[in-house]
Formats: sequence, C-alpha cells, structure tokens
Amino acid sequence: MNGNSNGFGSVAAAADYIRRHHLHEIGENQCTSALVKHIKAAVPLVWSLVRRFDQPQKYKPFVSRCVAQGNLEIGSLREVDVKSGLPATTSTERLELLDDNEHILSIRIIGGDHRLKNYSSIISLHPEIIDERPGTLVIESFVVDVPEGNTRDETCYFVEALIKCNLKSLADVSEGLAVQDRTEPIDL
Repeated sequence: MNGNSNGFGSVAAAADYIRRHHLHEIGENQCTSALVKHIKAAVPLVWSLVRRFDQPQKYKPFVSRCVAQGNLEIGSLREVDVKSGLPATTSTERLELLDDNEHILSIRIIGGDHRLKNYSSIISLHPEIIDERPGTLVIESFVVDVPEGNTRDETCYFVEALIKCNLKSLADVSEGLAVQDRTEPIDL
C-alpha cells in the first residue's frame, strides 16, 4: 500500500475497505493492485472531484481532454485524450459504478489506442482524521491484462506509477481547495 501512514489503525481500516469495496475478478494473465493515499481535505470536497466522470482532467495530469456521452449514470461512456509522452493517445471508458453515499466510483476501459486491455478500476473515499482535521483515505485498485512481451511486475509497476501520479495530483488539488477554506463540495 502506498501513502502517508497514519499508524496501524489506518492500515487495518484500509485493508478492511479493500476487502469490502475493491473486489475484482482476476484472470490468469492479469495483474492487480491497490494503492492508498491520505488527503488533508474532507471527503465531500475530494468526492466533488473524483465523481466527475465527465471531467477527469480536473485532477488527472495525463488527461488532456474528455468528452462524455449521456448523463452521469452507470453505462455512460467517455472518450479521453491522453497527453503526449505516454504510450497511448485515446481511451474509451465506461462508468461501472457511481455511489454518492459510499463514495465509490468504478470505470472499465472498453477501447482506445493503448495497451491497457480489460482494465477496470475502483476508487473509494473514506473519512479519517489527519492532524486533528477532517481528511480522506483514498483507495484505488485495478485489474488489467498483462500485455504480450511484458511481465506481471512490469505491468503492475507501470499502472501503479500512473495511479500514484493521479492520486498525488488529486491530493494537491483537494488540499489546495481545502486551504482556501472551502468546506462545501464545489461544482467544477
């Protein structure tokens, strides 16, 4: 698990959340992992960014453009343009789950110009106290096919690096907004 550790209680809580909310069916030639990030901003603020399936570029640094089709509901599609420098140009993604009560979002990549075949991810947000203030424990897990010519370790390392960048950016954006003393979700 990755992130700023807040002691054993936080590790145990994260493990419990992973067992409850991050269930992936893992095939023979797939890899999976879960990453953890502690964010010094309240869940409603962080969720206001994460839940925007139609605007991932608000915190995902590798997304240059996103065009969503339909309403924000299960089955909605988005076409994502990826910034240059990555081994991809586009990604077609489907919203699998958007739970505003439990703060869980799941997506599946169904097409595009990249090597992430059968990619599925789940991101969940959980309240915690950081430095005596409301904070958010963010967990993101994934499963993906291991491309021909790559190992499980190489594939997991690559995807984990992308997710770590996204989670760091999510923390930076959320904490920046929290410092501005915004306590209500903002509609970006």
